[in-house]
Amino acid sequence: MSTWADWDHIVKIDPDKSLVAGETFEDVAATGTDAIEIGGTTGMTEEKMARVVEACGAHDIPVYIEPSNPASVVHSNRHDGYLIPVVMNAGDVTWITGAHKEWIRIDDDIDWSRTFTEAYIVMNPEASVASYTQANCDLDADEVAAYAEAAEHLLGQEIVYVEYSGMLGDPEKVAAADEILDDATLFYGGGIHDYDSARQMATHADTIVVGDLVHDEGVDAVRETVEGARDATAATPPSE
Repeated sequence: MSTWADWDHIVKIDPDKSLVAGETFEDVAATGTDAIEIGGTTGMTEEKMARVVEACGAHDIPVYIEPSNPASVVHSNRHDGYLIPVVMNAGDVTWITGAHKEWIRIDDDIDWSRTFTEAYIVMNPEASVASYTQANCDLDADEVAAYAEAAEHLLGQEIVYVEYSGMLGDPEKVAAADEILDDATLFYGGGIHDYDSARQMATHADTIVVGDLVHDEGVDAVRETVEGARDATAATPPSE
């Protein structure tokens, strides 16, 4: 079983943003979240990434880098691995294979044993990641499900990530992805801001991802979302 198959909750930290005043990465690690993912869409540099990896890696929690470009990849024994986005609905093929090719071309030190991919389905047209990848976000539930099925069964993806960055998503569309997947883990991110929104989306996704909240509201708010995700998991009957 993959490491992330047991995760209910992830905190995503953007190295280009600050934590709430007075809070530390140790505080983030102590929220009860299952893992920390480090990455952002804009403003990424190797220096910023290395600083956050070093700080988060000092604590007893899985830490993964999610690079948005080859320049933000760092090699370190402080993190557990890399989660590399493959944007299924990107209009610019750079974000399907192009950036990945370029990383491989310029980096001779890739540790493939710690490198995994995430099949992103980007759904908020106002988000930076949608603009960055020229994603077609005008998808109905059947199309989201089809992308998810293609990711798992055509491309062999172990993680499918429905991403509504900046807004709470449509539960029907997230549920459509959930229902079509057999073994892949479904991540959901976007707009989770409290216990109720976390519990709602965690009834459809295996793992919820909280990002802006840790920078805007802080660790107490994050802790509420951890509780919501855990309660949703406890209330959901196991799949047959």
